Amino acid sequence: QVQLVESGGGVMQTGGSLRLSCAASGRTFSDYVMAWLRQAPGKEREFVADISRTGGRTSYGDSVKGRFTISRDNAKNTVYLQMNSLKPEDTAVYLCAARMPTIGYYNSWGQGTQVTVSS
Repeated sequence: QVQLVESGGGVMQTGGSLRLSCAASGRTFSDYVMAWLRQAPGKEREFVADISRTGGRTSYGDSVKGRFTISRDNAKNTVYLQMNSLKPEDTAVYLCAARMPTIGYYNSWGQGTQVTVSS
């Protein structure tokens, strides 16, 4: 499995922006579909976005469409999440995840990075 380490979380005011990074190691990064998910206290884990191995295809959860952008740099073994127009309901621990295309679930996870949006 690939090892994942997230960074870039913090505290922002409503309407602000943050960029999260997830650095991968241990395997060939470009072999993996990458995703961001988030989990808020007392709520189920929520899909945020994913990106194909080459970056040519992305998808987003309804709550972040038009505000968040996922991207990847395979030369740097890193996936990013650009978050704009942040809302208090975006407050959560953001988790980076990876899976091989032939597997239907994410089986590598980072430890998460906290994002807090104040009103």
